[in-house]
Amino acid sequence: MPHAPEPDEDDLDAIPPPQPVFHVEQALLGALLLDPHRLDDVTGIAADSFSTAAHAALYAAITTLPLPDPAEHAKNTKWLERVLATGREQVRGLTASYLHTLVQVCPWPRHAPAYARMVEAEHARRRLQTAAERLLQTVHDVSLPHPVQAVLAEADALAAVVDDIAARFPPRAGVLPRTAAPSPPVAPDYTEAVEEEQMLLATATANPADIESVLWLLPDDLTLPLHAGLWQCLTALARRREPVDPVTVLWEAQQRGLLDDGSEPGEVLHLLAEPAGSVEHWGERALQRSLLATADRTGRRIEAYAGDTANTPFQLVVGARRSLADIGAVRTRWQHAAGTVPTPQPRPEPTTRAGPPTTTAAYTGRAARATR
Repeated sequence: MPHAPEPDEDDLDAIPPPQPVFHVEQALLGALLLDPHRLDDVTGIAADSFSTAAHAALYAAITTLPLPDPAEHAKNTKWLERVLATGREQVRGLTASYLHTLVQVCPWPRHAPAYARMVEAEHARRRLQTAAERLLQTVHDVSLPHPVQAVLAEADALAAVVDDIAARFPPRAGVLPRTAAPSPPVAPDYTEAVEEEQMLLATATANPADIESVLWLLPDDLTLPLHAGLWQCLTALARRREPVDPVTVLWEAQQRGLLDDGSEPGEVLHLLAEPAGSVEHWGERALQRSLLATADRTGRRIEAYAGDTANTPFQLVVGARRSLADIGAVRTRWQHAAGTVPTPQPRPEPTTRAGPPTTTAAYTGRAARATR
């Protein structure tokens, strides 16, 4: 006979069990409630490092209230009552019984620094995941007037999070994140991209002298394999200083095996025979799409890494930096296309000192070298 669920049983089953970090946070808070002076050994975390509002409110109360006298704390619960009252200002649902639970579940108060390090590691993972999600949201925000600048700003914000995590958890050489399959991207509408790439190819065929001005555009920037191959044909003919027209491009395409996929020669000739606009304009449009697509892949990969709780902060740093390098490569080409390549600043000539530098001068010198 099938089991008939009790009222609200389905709702209870839908509540996921607490993650391991929840129990770690309980152990840390219990240790600090038992022995508040162990707070001096806890570093690297703040109230927002905790995964629940209740835990964040309790940690904020513990860190803001004056620490009690150890002898007095062992005799009465006055300080605990102040912690509870302060925490309730942020989370009304806190109870004295929950503070008792925290004290009971703490295995060893002296392990508080280790518990804090675990909380810090989990917070780093959540921060990285949030930054990757923001990058993806920006990539797909069609309302942005300047999508490239907005996406690059979010990529910089994501890189800053990675740098901060690396400062807290220096990556170990050769430690790669466990491979996690990123979530499938939203199927893009290639209609506009295909049309613009066709105009790029036709306009470049009609104006081969302009190809040299868009050498920052690579075949992989184009969405269709046929278009990427035809762009290779055009750049190769231009580089060899050979005649360029629809017929010579078609012949080059045949020599490269581009017609083996069933593309009709007549369709290729028709594609190359309708120029419009400028090569540089269509090239920038193709490169912009490539940059946004690269940012999308990077964001999804980092999001997948951060979503795998088995990956350590060391692994997340290594994987995220490798992924961000893909955006950096396209970004450099975009700067060349947009004419915004930063001008390198000349380095000052080294100065000769008669004696050892003073402490302040030595620090200034090291800081200057570190920023170069």
